[in-house]
Amino acid sequence: MLATTLFLLVALLAAALPVAAALGSLGLLLDKLYSSMPLSLALGEVAWSSSKDFLLVAIPMFILLGEILLRAGVAERMYGAMVKWLSWLPGGLMHSNIGACAVFAATSGSSVATAATVGTVALPLVRKHGYNERLFLGTLAAGGTLGILIPPSINMIVYAVLTDTSIPKLYLAGILPGLGLAGLFMALVVVLCLLRPAWGGRKLTPTWHERLHSLKDLLPPLGIFLVVVGSIYAGLATPTEAASLGVVAALILAASYGRLNLAMMKEVLENTMRTTAMVMLIIVAAYFLNFVISAIGLTTMLTDFIVGLGLSKLQMLVAVVIFYLILGCFMETLSMMITTIPIVAPVMIGLGFDPIWFGIVLIVLVEMALITPPVGLNLFVVQSLRSRGTLNDVIIGSTPFVAVMVLLIVMLTAFPGIALWLPSLAG
Repeated sequence: MLATTLFLLVALLAAALPVAAALGSLGLLLDKLYSSMPLSLALGEVAWSSSKDFLLVAIPMFILLGEILLRAGVAERMYGAMVKWLSWLPGGLMHSNIGACAVFAATSGSSVATAATVGTVALPLVRKHGYNERLFLGTLAAGGTLGILIPPSINMIVYAVLTDTSIPKLYLAGILPGLGLAGLFMALVVVLCLLRPAWGGRKLTPTWHERLHSLKDLLPPLGIFLVVVGSIYAGLATPTEAASLGVVAALILAASYGRLNLAMMKEVLENTMRTTAMVMLIIVAAYFLNFVISAIGLTTMLTDFIVGLGLSKLQMLVAVVIFYLILGCFMETLSMMITTIPIVAPVMIGLGFDPIWFGIVLIVLVEMALITPPVGLNLFVVQSLRSRGTLNDVIIGSTPFVAVMVLLIVMLTAFPGIALWLPSLAG
């Protein structure tokens, strides 16, 4: 049964079906093959129960927030400030890419939106300043992954819903690993550019007056972050309400920049509805698949198989890392989380892993899937912004950053306090 399920899933994804269609079709096929009763009759109930959770309202709110910020001119101003503060490092503007991604991640909650926004501003500068294009592309694709690790994060909300985990504590747990990962990315760029100075392009030399003057362009994203995350920790708003407050703040910001008009809002709302529909369809299809595999006994079979291996905690963690590295090459991140967390998380938590800590490790593993071929979304996003070259350029440039993410998981395993210290302070 397990082998058949894996074969059908790979076959459906290889057929280039949309992810939601592939997951839903797999559920219907397994229903016909292995169920003694028509499980498809429960599809309506599954669709309703999987989409009525109040927390899920935060997803379209964060998508809307990112769309508004994308068109409000925040990215251009923020990137310009990062250039003035970070371009002196070996690697120049590549550090600005990572820094801008980290700052924008603190407002958008989406990796794809982060990569697209910063990439749109940064890519025209590649040849102008003589950078190694592949590494430059890699910093954009990898930097974009910070969107789901640095709070607020849509993927953390999904993990919290599936595991009944505290979103505020997950958000706190993601801050230090997110900033640490950005720092490791920048350290990698420094090392590579010291070894190959020609990769680092021509250095810019902004004055201290220009740097201090640019600080005002970093205040808007910081303000959005404080409105969204600060309102949660101050006890003033739930995550869903905080996302709505962020949207209001972003609208005020867009108006102050003179970007708020009917044409802009039409585009913002259309893109928000399109993205939300895609996300919710994946959620419904994945929930239906989970319902089917639980009903036919596949979940119990797989769990018993994993437990029966008799692996130690560390061996099980290594197995989970390898599992997600392989799975991330074939599945979109959100569907991967929804289909695997109900199976993997109970096993790992049952072995004694802290659910908050494991959530952060899982998010890092999901981040890897965003930049591993052949279906890494950020790879396609960055390539789509170019007017030349092939996807291989982005893949080659992103590969060293996958190794850095593995290093972060090793550090989180050796020093769990990196993720758990801030949540412990919150009590």
